[in-house]
Amino acid sequence: MAKTIAEINEKIKTGKAVVFTAEEIIRVAQEKGVKQAAREVDVVTTGTFGIMCSSGAYFNIGHASPRIKLGGGRAYLNDVPAYTGLAAADLFLGANALPDDDPRNRFHPGEFNYGGGHVIEELVAGKDVRLVATAYGTDCYPRKRLETWLNIKDLNEAVLFNIRNAYQNYNVAVNLSDKTIYTYMGMLKPKMGNVNYSSAGQLSPLFNDPFYQTIGIGTRIFLGGGTGFVAWQGTQHNPTVPRTEKGIPKGGAGTLAVIGDLKQMSPKWLVGASVQGYGCSLTVGIGVPIPILNEEILQYTTVTDADIYAQVIDYSDAYPQRRPDTVAEVTYAELKSGKVKIKGKDVPTAARSSYPRAVEIAATLKDWIQTGKFFLTEPVEKLPGAESGVTVKPLRERPIEG
Repeated sequence: MAKTIAEINEKIKTGKAVVFTAEEIIRVAQEKGVKQAAREVDVVTTGTFGIMCSSGAYFNIGHASPRIKLGGGRAYLNDVPAYTGLAAADLFLGANALPDDDPRNRFHPGEFNYGGGHVIEELVAGKDVRLVATAYGTDCYPRKRLETWLNIKDLNEAVLFNIRNAYQNYNVAVNLSDKTIYTYMGMLKPKMGNVNYSSAGQLSPLFNDPFYQTIGIGTRIFLGGGTGFVAWQGTQHNPTVPRTEKGIPKGGAGTLAVIGDLKQMSPKWLVGASVQGYGCSLTVGIGVPIPILNEEILQYTTVTDADIYAQVIDYSDAYPQRRPDTVAEVTYAELKSGKVKIKGKDVPTAARSSYPRAVEIAATLKDWIQTGKFFLTEPVEKLPGAESGVTVKPLRERPIEG
């Protein structure tokens, strides 16, 4: 019999909700069968913990005395530039932002020791962060320079707002050239000396709801150790990619834009990242509950690593030149075995995301639900699905004359 989210929330309230992680539900469904499991199970929890570049945070620092208009000026947090094109006391800090004096790739591969993601981690950890701001001055905002320490507890608002997280499937990276290269997928040895991938596979949120039947705008989630919400589909949301017979996308597909109160979060689940030769970023922990409303939804949550295929892409040529060439297609079960066979060659594999941390997130979310600390929300709007026709368009460059 179909259930509703309201009915599941009533069971959470009374401590009677039956919850399993996306890893556990595979065994439960094998033992009980999908039909019985769908009757008994109320929620399946998912998790992922990996570098998610399209992350950032906005802050309202409060008005100084005399007042200063940050909008249109310049602002730095621990020497990392923040975006000031908002208003007098608001800032946005991107995870990729770098200090002006960072050597970047002047001596390749650059180290990228500190950037926006690290500032966000330090703020969440309760550390003081140095703000230096300059402005042009107006009659109502006369001040032209501000230097002060900021602490997250003193900010009016500190909000994590990540415009593209939790990618539903992603490229697997190799390097077919004869020299080592450094990418956002990590260091890749020449002549296909290693394979890097980045997904929690069977635990990853959107693999467990491949057609976005329960995850939508307004879905409450585990975000950075606190609670957050799905705010919108993420940028580059691409639900119309080819899928397997079970509906699993075979390439990069859905994404989520997520938002949440940074003051609730933990540096354990928001970690600044330095990617050699590439830049800085933020490692983000996300967990999404899947309400088991019917058998079909339960069936999707039984996805295993052997069901999930990913495309192996050459990052020395095909990726940077945006060619559609694929080296091979492999499953996550093969990737997690430690090696894959490509063109007759055994190639060692390594994950760019942490599966043990993803397991911990799914278990934490399970505990929150079982103990009545976390209730499910009904999405207020669906994400564009496979039938929507929504796809990612490449940039169409047009010459600028004169």
